[in-house]
Amino acid sequence: MTYDTIVASVEDQIGIIQLNRPEALNALNDHLLSELAEVLKNFLKDDKVRCIIIAGGEKAFCAGADVNEMISREPRDILDRFTSSIFGLLRHCPKPVIAAVSGYCFAGGCELALACDMIVASETAKFGQPEINVGIMPGAGGTQRWTRTVGKARAMEVMLTGAPIDARKALEWGIVNRVAPVEELLNEAKRLAAAIAAKPAFAARMVKDAVLKAQDMPLESGLDYENRLFAMLFGTDDQKEGMRAFLEKRKPQWK
Repeated sequence: MTYDTIVASVEDQIGIIQLNRPEALNALNDHLLSELAEVLKNFLKDDKVRCIIIAGGEKAFCAGADVNEMISREPRDILDRFTSSIFGLLRHCPKPVIAAVSGYCFAGGCELALACDMIVASETAKFGQPEINVGIMPGAGGTQRWTRTVGKARAMEVMLTGAPIDARKALEWGIVNRVAPVEELLNEAKRLAAAIAAKPAFAARMVKDAVLKAQDMPLESGLDYENRLFAMLFGTDDQKEGMRAFLEKRKPQWK
């Protein structure tokens, strides 16, 4: 399918979504959010897609929400706008999702990247939550995901000053998994996605589920939850095949 604000493709079990509003630095308007959600739903239904990449352009991953649309919003318009769109879908997405970030990654764009499971950044990437500069605050998970990742003090500084951090600092703080040259960004994200896509899909889904639950559960509850998922995997064909292949010193054929 073709879209107005994104480009979507599938390569070797990897679903690739590229934001494509360069004239607006990929700012999130209602139309882009709707198309992004539609593509993600399609990738979730496609069993051939094992891992998903969300990328932007070289100059900007996404500069945030489109202020032209936001300025006239009322509270009732905002309340469920993000949670009912791509952000809600990513929150419950069972497949691993990687953000490939170059250039500006601000406000809602930064929240979109943080809603993914991993981030590969170019050397030019800049991350920030400048909402306070226009009289608002992050509203699509920024206060929660920054704090869980970098801690209270750093999250406070990023959001109360509105000042961005660069890719190297984001790597140091644990926001980013890898930093690559601009020209290698998408290839680096594809390499990471390919390594994940080559693993057994159901086990990968259980790993993602358990890691995300670790952010919400006390340790004791999280350990019990992990143990139940671990036991469940012993009822799968992939567990039998993986262990036989290990003993027979051959590459496993995942079901």
